[in-house]
Amino acid sequence: MKKICICGGGALGHVAAGYIAARSKAEVRVLTNHPERWSRSISVHTPEGESLIGSLSMISSSAKDVVTGADVLLFCLPGFLIKEELEKVKPYLGTDAYVGTVFSSTGFFFEALKILSPEQPLWGFQRVPFISRVVEYGHSANLLGYKSGFNITVEHVSDVEKSQFADWVADAFGRPVHLLRNYLEASLTNSNPILHTSRLYTLFSDWYEGVRYPSQFAFYDTWDVSSAQRLIRMDKEFFDLLDVLPVTKGYLPTILDYYESHDAESLAVKLSSINAFHGLLAPMKAVDGGWIPDFSSRYFSEDFPCHSLPHLRPCVRDDRQFVDHHRHHRSGIAGNRQGIGIQRGNDCRSHHIRSLFRRQDFPAFGHYSNGVVHSRDSPFPAYQVPDVHHCTFIRDNIGDFPGARISPYGE
Repeated sequence: MKKICICGGGALGHVAAGYIAARSKAEVRVLTNHPERWSRSISVHTPEGESLIGSLSMISSSAKDVVTGADVLLFCLPGFLIKEELEKVKPYLGTDAYVGTVFSSTGFFFEALKILSPEQPLWGFQRVPFISRVVEYGHSANLLGYKSGFNITVEHVSDVEKSQFADWVADAFGRPVHLLRNYLEASLTNSNPILHTSRLYTLFSDWYEGVRYPSQFAFYDTWDVSSAQRLIRMDKEFFDLLDVLPVTKGYLPTILDYYESHDAESLAVKLSSINAFHGLLAPMKAVDGGWIPDFSSRYFSEDFPCHSLPHLRPCVRDDRQFVDHHRHHRSGIAGNRQGIGIQRGNDCRSHHIRSLFRRQDFPAFGHYSNGVVHSRDSPFPAYQVPDVHHCTFIRDNIGDFPGARISPYGE
């Protein structure tokens, strides 16, 4: 039986640990900053009304205790904690331990490729396997929804070993698994990074310091056509980026296809009627006089600065940079890598949430000319990209997958 170490004590960490342990698919260990709050027995309540009880073999804040000897690691952490956790576990990893993430668009692979050995097996889910909520920290959680199947990627092992590991994931998580071509296909998804941010923009685009809302908004239950239109346009720009990257065409469904919709109106109806999303509230906090956006929420701290897109510059035509619309005004809710700050412009008529896709935030990896992005460090030209600007991907003819190597943020 494999030994798996769940790194992180959030909702997904609770459900993954309890679900795998209850079904006796692995010996489960938990690496958490609060081991004293955890029980050795954790219960997971499923949508079918079952209560799965899983027994954990080890719970510790010491990576040495729980990572040593582990066959598999699963990071259930927000993006801003990935780098620190990788450095924490690195000294205790076995050379054949599969280090992975429950959600690859946190930037996990970009950090892992810089920090860990180039031979270290890596893996990750394209989307989270469960919709999860903690009931009692360290003791119980709700599994609110499953995916019908999982897309995962595995790197740095042979094709046979990839297939064998995928079979284990399918067995451990109880759903069929499809292997993706490379880590880009797991890291670049049109899920939370545009789902949440499009809705936040619509909810809070009129907010500035001093504004109070009378109540906390529903996040999904009142999803409107305006939010759906913005999501569709951001999704279109996201697919423009994919067109110039080494990913399999069609590996990812569009937002409309994924939610079985055909326009903004039907998408709004769909998103407002998903049972697993019912009752979820917007990230807000009560203050004197009403409610304001809660910028400490993961919806802000995670989905604006820490998903995988900031590891790439937007590779789309200037006239289609709808995502960059958020950065065009000095006014608004401005994000940065350290947190979310508030700025109010002098001549603003409206206030906008600005994403982190600002060109000045990224180092110049190369230069653009005649439809080609050239690397400063490589004699190999990048892909031919007609009428596309500000790309940072570089074709180096190296790496574990065919195509281009993506330069990590800050490298």
